[in-house]
Amino acid sequence: MDAESGAVAERQEPPTGPPAEPRQRWRIAFCRRPGAPQVTHRELADGWLARLSTSGLPFPRTEGPKPRSPLTFAAPLPVGMAAEHEIADLVLADRRPVSEVRQAVLATMPDGTDLVDLFDVWLGSAPLAACAAAADYRVRLVPSIADDDLASAARSLLAAEALPRRRTRGTSEVDYDLRPLLDDIDVGEDCLRIRTRFDPARGAGRPEEVIAALEEAADHPLEVTEIVRERVILVEELAARPGRRG
Repeated sequence: MDAESGAVAERQEPPTGPPAEPRQRWRIAFCRRPGAPQVTHRELADGWLARLSTSGLPFPRTEGPKPRSPLTFAAPLPVGMAAEHEIADLVLADRRPVSEVRQAVLATMPDGTDLVDLFDVWLGSAPLAACAAAADYRVRLVPSIADDDLASAARSLLAAEALPRRRTRGTSEVDYDLRPLLDDIDVGEDCLRIRTRFDPARGAGRPEEVIAALEEAADHPLEVTEIVRERVILVEELAARPGRRG
């Protein structure tokens, strides 16, 4: 899994037997509870796929040394972050009823996660990672600054034409503009709600980077007690309901 683009980096053993074409695509919405095991998204994805491979569900088989994974995600989930509505797609080589798929998914959920919803989607729709447009985060803060001052800092970020920042990538640091990756900041009582964007070229906006920019704009340190990803938003949903809390 590419942590910047959300693209899925596949790592599977080559399949055996003749190719089997995809016949059905299920969308899985799931949450990750606070206190879940501290695993990377790569570990979560690989572990879940390994469990699903023992469920009896029929998976497609493709030719070549690097087969496509039947399990893909809208976006990587940061290590240790609780989440309320993550999205994954599971492709099957044969059609199965929802009761059978639900039972298999429930029996193989990663530790610390729960099933939120399950439904089938059109097999020919775009890859899930290409459909991820934005994400909403809820950030809890230790009270240390007036809401009006924090709201003023948030407005200054949203009004800016550019927000030059620097982030670490591997062993180096790269300069980037946070502004195209920041959609909205809503200031509540000891709480922020932040919407960031996914961009195939620029990467993903990160809530901790928004918080750092807010600290500079407010000239005041912010102590975070919790960050929860409330949901990943797909392109069609964002187009239909562009308002941040809508």
